[in-house]
Amino acid sequence: MAQLFEKASVNTELARRMLVAGERKAEEMGHPFVIAVVDESGVLKAFSRMDGAALLSVQVAQDKAYTAAGFGMSTDGWYDFIKDDPPLAAGAAAGIDRLVVFGGGYPIVIDRHVVGGVGVSGGHYRQDMEVAQAALTAVA
Repeated sequence: MAQLFEKASVNTELARRMLVAGERKAEEMGHPFVIAVVDESGVLKAFSRMDGAALLSVQVAQDKAYTAAGFGMSTDGWYDFIKDDPPLAAGAAAGIDRLVVFGGGYPIVIDRHVVGGVGVSGGHYRQDMEVAQAALTAVA
């Protein structure tokens, strides 16, 4: 057993509550979004493509959630991280599959553990951030 370790992960109930909270915010905004919740490994756990949300937003939302879970930082934080480092910026843009460097993805953190990620796409990235932040309010 010394060769194993335990990982905390978002459960299905929380992932669904996050979708509901995000959809509620999207409805208040009057705009359809795609909301993706992934587990700690970046695997899709819960998903909503609201009626009328753009097809391309499906992949973007999932990639934002994947990026946030995989690195434990928000997707908008990536821009600040790489903007003044040309080699890192070039490598990130060209070489890291599924990396998103604009807003709308956040890690889900419980008791200082990254247990998953949420990603939202469908509007301007600032709108995506609002919906994702609303989804995070379901984390108690």
